[in-house]
Amino acid sequence: MSSAITNGMPHETRTDELARDAGRLPSPQPTHLTVPNNGSLHRVIHDQSTGYVAPKFEGKEKQMEQVMDQIEQIGFVPPEFIESETSWFYNDLGIDDMYFQTESAAAIVNHVLSLYAAKVAAYARDDKRLEIRLDKEAADHAVCIDTSKPGISVMDGPRYEQRIDEKYLNPSTASNSFRVETFRSAGVLPGDNEQQLRCYFVYKCQFANPNPGPQETKIDLIGEKTFLMKATTNTRDIYQEIIQIAVSRSGPVIEMFEIEGSREKRLVVAMRQGSAANMFSALSDLYHYYGLTSSRKYVEQFSNGITVMSLYLRPLPQTAQSARHPPIEASIHQIMKEVSLLYCIPRNKFQLHFATGKLSLQETIYAHCVWVFVGHFLNRLGSEYTSLSSLLDPSNSVHAEILSKLKRRLRTETFTADYILEIINQYPDLVRSLYLAFANTHYVQTRGERDDFLPTLSYLRLQVDKVLTDGELKEAISKSAANEHHEMVMTAFRIFNAAVLKTNFYTPTKVALSFRLNPNFLPPEEYPQPLYGMFLVISSEFRGFHLRFRDIARGGIRIVKSRNREAYSINARSLFDENYNLANTQQRKNKDIPEGGSKGVILLDVAHQEKARVAFEKYIDSIMDLLLPPSSPGIKDPIVDLHGQEEILFMGPDENTADLVDWATEHARSRGAPWWKSFFTGKNPKLGGIPHDSYGMTTLSVREYVLGIYRKLNLDPSKIRKLQTGGPDGDLGSNEILLSNEKYTSIVDGAGVLVDPNGLDHEELIRLAKKRVMISQFDTSKLSPEGYRVLVEETNVKLPSGEVINNGMTFRNTFHLRGTVRYDCFVPCGGRPESIDLSTVSKLIVDGKSTIPYIVEGANLFITQDAKLRLEKAGTILFKDASANKGGVTSSSLEVLASLSFDDASFVEHMCVREDGAVPEFYTQYVKEVQETVKRNAALEFEAIWREHQATGLPRSVLSDTLSVAITKLDEELQNTELWNKKDLRRSVLEDALPQLLLEKVGLETILKRVPEKYLRAIFGSYLASRFVYEFGGSPSQFAFFDFMSKRMTRLTLEQSHQGGNGFMSNGSHTTNGSTNGETRPRVIGRISSETNGVSHGTSNGANGHAANGLSVKLPFKSVSGPNAAAQGIPQALPGSKMGSNGHGTESGRTANGLSH
Repeated sequence: MSSAITNGMPHETRTDELARDAGRLPSPQPTHLTVPNNGSLHRVIHDQSTGYVAPKFEGKEKQMEQVMDQIEQIGFVPPEFIESETSWFYNDLGIDDMYFQTESAAAIVNHVLSLYAAKVAAYARDDKRLEIRLDKEAADHAVCIDTSKPGISVMDGPRYEQRIDEKYLNPSTASNSFRVETFRSAGVLPGDNEQQLRCYFVYKCQFANPNPGPQETKIDLIGEKTFLMKATTNTRDIYQEIIQIAVSRSGPVIEMFEIEGSREKRLVVAMRQGSAANMFSALSDLYHYYGLTSSRKYVEQFSNGITVMSLYLRPLPQTAQSARHPPIEASIHQIMKEVSLLYCIPRNKFQLHFATGKLSLQETIYAHCVWVFVGHFLNRLGSEYTSLSSLLDPSNSVHAEILSKLKRRLRTETFTADYILEIINQYPDLVRSLYLAFANTHYVQTRGERDDFLPTLSYLRLQVDKVLTDGELKEAISKSAANEHHEMVMTAFRIFNAAVLKTNFYTPTKVALSFRLNPNFLPPEEYPQPLYGMFLVISSEFRGFHLRFRDIARGGIRIVKSRNREAYSINARSLFDENYNLANTQQRKNKDIPEGGSKGVILLDVAHQEKARVAFEKYIDSIMDLLLPPSSPGIKDPIVDLHGQEEILFMGPDENTADLVDWATEHARSRGAPWWKSFFTGKNPKLGGIPHDSYGMTTLSVREYVLGIYRKLNLDPSKIRKLQTGGPDGDLGSNEILLSNEKYTSIVDGAGVLVDPNGLDHEELIRLAKKRVMISQFDTSKLSPEGYRVLVEETNVKLPSGEVINNGMTFRNTFHLRGTVRYDCFVPCGGRPESIDLSTVSKLIVDGKSTIPYIVEGANLFITQDAKLRLEKAGTILFKDASANKGGVTSSSLEVLASLSFDDASFVEHMCVREDGAVPEFYTQYVKEVQETVKRNAALEFEAIWREHQATGLPRSVLSDTLSVAITKLDEELQNTELWNKKDLRRSVLEDALPQLLLEKVGLETILKRVPEKYLRAIFGSYLASRFVYEFGGSPSQFAFFDFMSKRMTRLTLEQSHQGGNGFMSNGSHTTNGSTNGETRPRVIGRISSETNGVSHGTSNGANGHAANGLSVKLPFKSVSGPNAAAQGIPQALPGSKMGSNGHGTESGRTANGLSH
């Protein structure tokens, strides 16, 4: 807004600084929005006033005289026009007394003169068109006056509403917020029968109580002083009730009121402050599209963080142009529905088409979503990449990493986001046809002929307009596209339409747009590991994905921030690939647990870097729209579900989300999600969470590998010189310090570098780790003469060696690559991905030998796979991240299992820390069992990798991946074999796999009833697969699985016989003594004992429930068979095998008794 302020600058008023509680409580209600279809609020306003009554300004007449006197002194206005121009300004524009009481006479003189000058200027125009544009602003308020044609969005000119959004409303905070009043003059301008004046008044808020409680809703306590003074009783009542609803919602509250005796409607929208940028101006485009105009609009801020917008809407005067619009009685309901859509993306990339009426809001937001989709998935790699990828082995981790890097290089700027936008903008007719096909699939016509969607938008339009088939759309695109690039972009719309399995696009209430996509459109040469599920979420503040490799999967949700526009462009281009690779790493890391790998990544828009919490809440809520059944007609209507299967997602904290998971848990509960307890891990112990950092879960796993190296090589830890990135302020870094007893010589963290060749003071490190602070707080008096500290902000630092460090930041970022300090062990506990890659690893290799003998990669992706192999070849004993830092995922999985096993009341009793800090005894013991499980799983994998390396000589980094792939493949196969159907075996495996404390407290029978079968199958498969592979390796012998299962079946048989033959019935059902109260048999933990080798393997008649049925199943190993396989129910026929239990080939893979599997 221009600042053409003269000596008549409006006087300033002071506003007290405000502070709003940043905490946001979840909705205690199952839905978070409301629409007016139940008569819950005032449906008819009997008061026909404006809803605001300004206190009468007693000095108005005197001020008017002063204004006329000053105008006369200036001499610009002819004397005979002074009184008429001044009177017109004071009496005909509808400006209330508050303005005149606020402004000085000198400021009003400037306004009157500016309006008169605009009239004079109009006579100099050829078209004689009167154009008045006036804006004045001060520190605490602003005034804008503009000529305006009712019902028309002006795309050029000053665009005052957009400027008010950007300068005053978008950045409004609790301590610095602004309210807006705007109205249209009653009559038309002189000499122009269409144009009126639109006046905008912006005032800085002065609250009656700037610091209310977070849930305070009393209007007298949270209202702005001017609002409280001017609002009528009816307006205060309306705002009071709508605010009470808004504080318990995440998204907007939308209400409409009839004005008695008038066709005018009052639309009221309440939302959380800052949750929808540019909403004020976007609403104008929305009601203009439906042929409406506003007489008055108000934006009110409340000190509890709620913003309320009130619009008085009326139909345009009857003309030939307005006749094409539906009556306001119909369009107002459509507008109400679309406010929710507008809230998701107030300013979409195709806003111009919407504002000019070429495309509807639905069509432009649909196009915006596909534009995002195209930017991530348009195939830009070409046939050369495909040819090269076919020559390489994508299952080879080195090859996969090379392909990934090559892909990033090949994705050049050919199709930038702007270029894609430019192409789509050229084809509004194609967008309309493609949207119609999308709507034909996903729009739910809920009320038959009474459905209030308008003919041009959905149900009636679907009956009027021809919906093209996919083939017809393909032909239309081919005919319309100007060239190959254009055809590729527009064809991506068809791919998007075909991929969407369900969406909340047509849900009446939503906060962001979510799409569940079928990922089979992804080219396998680029993404060799197929995804199971994909969610795409889009809002004005962010875009995000959630990817998972299995139905039952878990992984963290991270928020990515960008320093500047260039960084944002880079992050946007790599968003999906980063998400895919993180989920894939998680898949390998989750080898010991039932859940597969998943990951969610939220990329904040470059203009909304401060809205991490808003973005997270919208991301979670919109995904939940697609997971939960509709609960409230008109609020959460049914959606078209082409997936057709219930889905449950398991999530956890990651970068920038650790403090948000409690909200997600509470919100899931408030929306009635039956799985709210298991939805998020890493939550507060008061919600049943097991914090990884508090109990060192991730570190326990890393530490097991470090100690394993020392144990195998008979090393004294106290003599080991150690380097650690990730300092005492972090989860992994602090716990590594607390658990370790090595001689730390260097630590690198966010603050800088700390070095002492003689060993850093251990007690001082412990102090920092317990306080969770950076090395900047290390007491440097405890360094030896050779020790030093260099902080990132320091420059020209002289080291004890005499070397001068010019830049502390550069020194910190590259310190781990310097060879000036010698180490025996390097444990990365923090740092950016690819901190050591193929181009830098040579700095750690001297004369073909690695300078660091032992590395345990605690931080994810710290070292690239090709660099790992170089280090191992040079002699480093290295264990990679997917093996070493899996403790956190193990802990999270067992946290999920507990939440699924307990009912709500028992979960609160046994797993939730009390408000006074009292910890339930079960919780304490369960955490200890989880810690032991973490260490046991890490030890099993360490031993397997060590053994396999000694036997084969293969690099440990390769063996880690080999074991992971072998476990996950065998796991998937085992879940779908007949082994699961053998109830006695199933129960035996689950009793070994499930935590003993959980079995004792809940009981196996209850767990089997409460935990979803898919999840139990995953536990069954992952336990058997991991134990088998850890014992026999990733490339087992022909009879290995038979031998493995024989031991288990023999043990099971012995246990049954010890129970007197009554434990397992002949049909495989199981009876236990007191199983309902949790009593179970003792379990064998860890590897199956080899002592059963000399025991007879069962009986020929299948005694104790093991029928000689000759099970035949397919597993991802070589064929396995044995003399007693059929009697034991052991898998025999494997991929490619046609052997029956008698060893003779069969034509169809049947077993000897004719059963086909």
